[in-house]
Amino acid sequence: MSAIIELAGVRKSYGTGDAEVHALRGVDARVDEGEYVAVIGPSGSGKSTLMHILGCLDLPSGGSYHLAGEDVSGMSEEQLADVRNRRIGFVFQQFHLLPTLSAIRNVELPLVYAGVPADVRRQRAGAALDRVGLGHRTGHRPGELSGGQQQRVAVARALVTEPALVLADEPTGNLDSTSTHDVLGLLDDLHEAGRTIVLITHEHEVAARAGRNLVIDDGAITSDVPTARAALGVRS
Repeated sequence: MSAIIELAGVRKSYGTGDAEVHALRGVDARVDEGEYVAVIGPSGSGKSTLMHILGCLDLPSGGSYHLAGEDVSGMSEEQLADVRNRRIGFVFQQFHLLPTLSAIRNVELPLVYAGVPADVRRQRAGAALDRVGLGHRTGHRPGELSGGQQQRVAVARALVTEPALVLADEPTGNLDSTSTHDVLGLLDDLHEAGRTIVLITHEHEVAARAGRNLVIDDGAITSDVPTARAALGVRS
């Protein structure tokens, strides 16, 4: 199985001298194609910094990061933006939907940036909304949708570019229990269909949905363990 994510000795520091903060301390990790991995840790553990590195939203201070075989560690901002649009689908705690646009136009946005023709954009965005169960809500704006439905639109937007990696950062943090169940079930379905997923969370119940947990504390990976789901033979 080929690696989607390979981190070797990744460090991230902010500030200098006495004010220097070491957010990541020599992180080594690998995620293979088709895996579902959760990164779990408390507030201040470094998981948000790690998410920014994984998502090519920031660069490490040291070490190397290969995404789908491509060394992104020293790329320019323009190069990182291109990698993000080609390789990564993001699902955040905040939905980040444009309130004046319909669901389908929100889902189309990554394809607009990629220069995809309008007719192809519309077809692919509609198919992505169908996939998350919102094919009947394509014309609705975010304010006309529930929180769970808005997050499903965000998942559709993450999928529309057919990314190598889906990176979900606390995707259920703003949802009620019913919507949380629905969104986690959707991530399960995507994984079963072969999608590679990395989930960032502080909740053990959410992390248990993955096949493997990377536990982070004080900027370091302290354990890398399969979950009970993996032990039961569920695809991880």
